[in-house]
Amino acid sequence: MKKPLKNIVLIGMPGSGKTTVGRILSSKLNKKFVDIDEYIEKQQGCSIPEIFKNGEEYFRSLELRAVEQISIIEDVVISTGGGVIKYEKNMLNLKQKGIIIFIDRPLNDIIQDLDTGGRPLLKNNIGEIKKIFKHRYSIYRYYCDFFVKNTGTLEKVLEDIIKIYNSNI
Repeated sequence: MKKPLKNIVLIGMPGSGKTTVGRILSSKLNKKFVDIDEYIEKQQGCSIPEIFKNGEEYFRSLELRAVEQISIIEDVVISTGGGVIKYEKNMLNLKQKGIIIFIDRPLNDIIQDLDTGGRPLLKNNIGEIKKIFKHRYSIYRYYCDFFVKNTGTLEKVLEDIIKIYNSNI
């Protein structure tokens, strides 16, 4: 019997490139792509900022349920929301069938490029982004199986992830 292929799970800060990398990666590897935030939006029939009007706890409960549903699928590329690491249960579920890759992008690059409009936790100011980065960075490192620096080209990030995946399936 053929062994199921592992999922590629992308974690990292908002603005690190998870969704962009995930979409292209899924195409290159001929895998289905699932963005957890988009999955939640589709299920709820509204945007993440609208969902956050009910509070972060409410959003995190939806995210927890979405991760449970998505993590049982096999052979997909999964882009997570930046805060998915806040709950250990999310990470345990994602690790069951996935290789966790932290897309590590420098904070200054994130700040320079980030459109905070659709990101409820970042809408206040750059200080908030810095605070979240400082709090989450070690958690991303803790949960990842591998990390990829996103400091160069998109092609380099994709190449690095594909190498990691091919050597670990």
